[in-house]
Amino acid sequence: MRLPAVLSALLLGLSLGLVTGTTPAQAYPPTPPDETTIRNELATLRVETPHSMTGYSRDRFPHWITQYGTCNTREVVLQRDGVDVQVGSDCYPTSGRWYSVYDQKWLYQASEVSIDHVVPLANAWRSGADLWDDARRRDFANDLASQELIAVSATSNSAKGDQSPDQWKPTNTGYWCMYARSWVHVKYKWSLAVTSSEKSALYSMLDYC
Repeated sequence: MRLPAVLSALLLGLSLGLVTGTTPAQAYPPTPPDETTIRNELATLRVETPHSMTGYSRDRFPHWITQYGTCNTREVVLQRDGVDVQVGSDCYPTSGRWYSVYDQKWLYQASEVSIDHVVPLANAWRSGADLWDDARRRDFANDLASQELIAVSATSNSAKGDQSPDQWKPTNTGYWCMYARSWVHVKYKWSLAVTSSEKSALYSMLDYC
């Protein structure tokens, strides 16, 4: 898959840039498997009707937890996904810029940035996380090893809410392939279900790869 030029440039900048002075920036976020692998993963996801929302609360997915030192998950993602990010002694960014790939906007204040759960917490609950214990839900909500967390604009994150790809897609169609690959791999990794309409929408988005 060929990434949009602006995203390719951002990835290159992140791979060469520095975060907190001496630490090389990490991937933005970890790259999901290729299209063929993702199509195979999507085919194996179980199809279910959404589970009941009874008992759901964001508090059942404890976040943001401390990852190292004074840095919590949100602060780690702000550093990972930003450009020229500088942080204070409390790990919160004092400067930097962030590209919101969902709506193709640059953000210049950390307060303008939301950390999106690619598979929203409420969607995960309806997809099988209602059967987990809170420790597993905590791990899901703070998962830095998959594509579950990404820095985006607060406006795009708010527009998305807890909707699945059959209900909401990024306005940036050039990101649809990556978004679908990320969504599928998170659900595959965490053994979460999809609805039939969600699965169809994901296949359609993969056609953009």
